[in-house]
Formats: sequence, structure tokens, C-alpha cells
Amino acid sequence: MTEGLSPRRGSTPSAVPQKRPLEDTSAPAVSSPLNPDAGPTRRTARAPAREQREKKESLKKRESKAPSIAGDSVRGGTPDSNGPSRKNKATSSNSILAPMRYKLPPPKPTDYDAPKGPIFTTHHTKDSNIGDGNVEFYESSEHVYNRKGFRYTHCIADPAFPSSLYYRQSETEPFEPRVNFEDTSSHILFDKSGKTITTEKGFRMARANVSVREGKWYWECKIKSGITGSTQGDASASINGHIRIGWARREAALDGPVGFDAYSYALRDVGGQKVHMSRPKDFFPANENIQEGDVIGLEINLPSLSLHRKIVEGQYNPAVDVSDELEDHGAEAADIIRDRVPIRFKGHLYFEQFEYHPTKELEELMNPAPNIAASGSSSVEAPNAIHPSIPLRTLPFSCVKVYKNGRYIGEPFTDLLAFLPSASKPLMQAGARDGLDDGVLGYFPAVSVFRGGAVEVNFGPDFWYPPPSMKDEDVDMIGGSGDTSNPSKRLRAVGERYSEQVAEDIIYDLVDEVDFWLQDGGSTEQRRNISDAAPSVLGPVDLEASGVEALAEGVGVGQAGEIKEIVQEDE
Repeated sequence: MTEGLSPRRGSTPSAVPQKRPLEDTSAPAVSSPLNPDAGPTRRTARAPAREQREKKESLKKRESKAPSIAGDSVRGGTPDSNGPSRKNKATSSNSILAPMRYKLPPPKPTDYDAPKGPIFTTHHTKDSNIGDGNVEFYESSEHVYNRKGFRYTHCIADPAFPSSLYYRQSETEPFEPRVNFEDTSSHILFDKSGKTITTEKGFRMARANVSVREGKWYWECKIKSGITGSTQGDASASINGHIRIGWARREAALDGPVGFDAYSYALRDVGGQKVHMSRPKDFFPANENIQEGDVIGLEINLPSLSLHRKIVEGQYNPAVDVSDELEDHGAEAADIIRDRVPIRFKGHLYFEQFEYHPTKELEELMNPAPNIAASGSSSVEAPNAIHPSIPLRTLPFSCVKVYKNGRYIGEPFTDLLAFLPSASKPLMQAGARDGLDDGVLGYFPAVSVFRGGAVEVNFGPDFWYPPPSMKDEDVDMIGGSGDTSNPSKRLRAVGERYSEQVAEDIIYDLVDEVDFWLQDGGSTEQRRNISDAAPSVLGPVDLEASGVEALAEGVGVGQAGEIKEIVQEDE
């Protein structure tokens, strides 16, 4: 009888498996009396893998790849001669951002003289219709204008600045807050104080010589010539010109009215309308104009620079940054870099630097293309604080307030556009560097006049109609109550910014001098030549002057030569 076979289990292994060794992580981390040898042990090192032989490509294959490799290396912007910015996330930790340095000829003896202002030529006398005397207007000449992508500031040679090649920034009379003679259209006419302007042309704009970057600021503007009659329906009303007043950035066009583009915010005299990007909207009460004799007060509120930098750097969180506490920035302040070179214009010395230029994003915002929505451009999204495009980011807690003859009218604009780099950019050309703040980026008091319109600016502190909040603060200061420890928290006159701005320019000049001195080796001996190790380029010089070839070869400032003189044609 055949013996029955027991069924075979297919899953039964033919051999007993070995126990899996415990991993190091399974052993107790600390020894104990029952486990004296416990503790993390090192794993047995595995034998190194066999080295793979490098596979070489054939000559034909390498030649076929050459064009694409070369194309990748050429593509992109011009490399920065001074290295990348330390604010750039892609830069190395040891890179230091510094101003561009130029090798220049030695100063002339006259370069040490104090800079002179423009020459005024009598143009006409305008009769006042508001009973405060006639105004004599002058045409200014013998000075340069900010145009064609360049900005100009006065400079002077100073023997205390040898490492900066003896040049530092300076100012011209009158030494006070006023309209900037260089930062206006060439068709603007001034009084000698630089505070009353007019024109016989179409709309032309003038900016003040001070800018505001954070805090609360106020200035006034009196209409000397414009619309007469308080309402649009007044049959006796006449027009002696037009005006627009407001706040403007550096990119705003001077040959147009305030509010023409995305870089300025304005009030229009006709109907008291608010204007931004050439789009007027009702703001004043119905049928109410801004007429001759009216005093319009303009207040601007800007958040702290620390919050501003959060926005442009993409670190702003609306859920977390619910308030803005203006604070002393100290060492947290961003680097101020001023790439500029001294030039001559009709016997005057100026620093020339690249001006900030309108960006493509704001141009599209002002003039959207018909197919912009279909293209998926980020400009379809309205400007906001966390916009994917930096130029279209706005500043929370910012606004403009308007007063008429001391009466509060309202807030025509809120959430103003950001201005710190890279919201502001220079026109990319040879020598221009993006992402730099020269310390004067901000919002400027701005006025535009049209065919006989005339205005007088008042930057304080003696205002014709100080706002109620400024009066209350004066009472608090006299009475000893109120928080006045931080001036950024109170409403201030724009005129106070002038002295601060001059002090900042002095500090920046000293910082640049020390920086250049260290680049030259930090020697206590006076050095007239630039160190070969210091990053520098040849500045604009007269190529026909003697000694320029030796200067270009790096001999230094002890050689002959001449700073190049620029020429500006009339508009």
C-alpha cells in the first residue's frame, strides 16, 4: 500500500533564515546596569564602490555641443565690474558692494571754489490777482537739467577727500528747501527764491530739492494765478492758467503734468479732481474748483523703510505685519551706493549719475495692451503689497491727505506704489547697475503749471494753514504731554527734511572716502594715486587733453588731462 504524501507548503522556505541584525538606532542610547555595553555603535563601513571609469566623448560630439555652451555663457546681462551686490541672494558671503570708482585728472584751482547757482535773466513781471504783491519771474541759465537718463548734483573739490579724488557733494544758494533748479523742465520760470514758478508753455513740472522716504510730511501750495470763481458754473469765472500739485517720484516725466504717469499723484484745479496715470476722478465737492488765492495742503504718510524693504524683498506677510512701528533702523539700514562721476558744464562742476527709468510693468499698467489679459501677464492683477511683479507692489499704511485753506478734504490716494529697488530701476546701459539705492529715492513735492498758471510753495515750518494735527502736536510739546520722542511718528514739515538730507549727504561722502581709503591700503600717508588693487575705471575725460593716454594706462591722478565737459541742447 502506497504511503500517502503530506501536502507541500509552497511558502515554506528550504532553510531557516538568519536573524536580522539590530540597527544602531534600535540600541538604547544610554547604558544601564542590565545593558552595560549599550550605546550607539558605528556601522561597519562598507567597502568602497568600484571606481567607474570616466566616459569620454568623441571629438565630433564635443564640437557639436560647442555653440550651445558658448551661447549660454554670452546670454544675460553685462557682468558687473565691481562684483555682485551683497544684498543679492546669489552672491557669496564675502562680496562687498562699493561705489564705482573712477580714475580722474587732478582738480583745477577753481574747482575748490564754492559752486554757484544759475544765472537769472529777467523775463516778465506778473501782476497778482490776490493782493499779495507782484512777482518778478526770471529765466534760469548756465546750469544743467536732469534729462535723458541722467541726474546731476553739485559737487566741489575738497583736499580733505584725497581717496575720493578730492570731490564731494555740495549745495548752491539759496540754502533752503525750494524748487530744484536742475530738476525742472527748461521752460519753467522762477522767482529768485526758487519758491514761485510759472511757464508760458504747456504743462511743465518742477520737483522740490528734498524727498521723503518714511514718516508723515506736510507742505502747502498757494495758487497765485489760475482759475477765478469758486464754482464751475460761475459766469464771472476766468482762466489765467492751470496748475496741478502733488507728489512725484524720480521717474516722473518733467515735460508733463503731475499725475501724468504711474510715478506721481496729483490734484487738478478744474473741479478739484484727483489724477493718477492721466485718469482724472472726482474728489472735491461737486462744482468746487481750486482757484486763485486758495492754499492747498498736502500730507503724505509712508511706512517705515524696514517694512518697505520687506515688501520689495518679498518678505511681507499681511497676516503678520498688521501694523507699522517706525523705528530707528541703525545697522539694519540698506547700503547707500552712489555711482557718480564729476563732469563740467559751462564752468560748473556736477556729479553725473544714472537716473531711475520708467519700468515696463508700470508702462503696461498705464497703457494696457488689448491682448494683455490673453497673454497672462502679471499686470492683469491690480497693484498690491504682495504682487508678483516688484514695481507693482504697494505700500500698506500709506496715503495722501488733502487740505484746502485749513479744511480737511479727504484722502484721494491710498496704498502708494513702492519706490525702493528693485521697484525703481535705472535704464540698463553700459555702466548702470540695478538694485542700488542712492539715498534720495522717495516722493518729492511736485508742481506743474500751464500757460500762465503760477504757484508758490511753502515747505514750512511757518505754514499759512497748518493742519489741525500739527497744531495739536505743538500744544502737546508745550504742555509736556504726547509722544514726541520719535519724530517719524508725528506730522512734520517737509522743510525739516532739507537739513536731514544735507547731513546724510555729508555722512555718505565720509563713508565713501573711508571705503576708498581702505581700498588703497589704509595708509596714513596722503596718496595721490589709486592703488592697482582698487576696483576703478577711467572716468570721462577730454581725449584731446595732454596726458590722457598715460592716465588711461593707470598712472594715476597726478597726470595731466581734463574732466570732460558735457553739452545739453535746448528742448
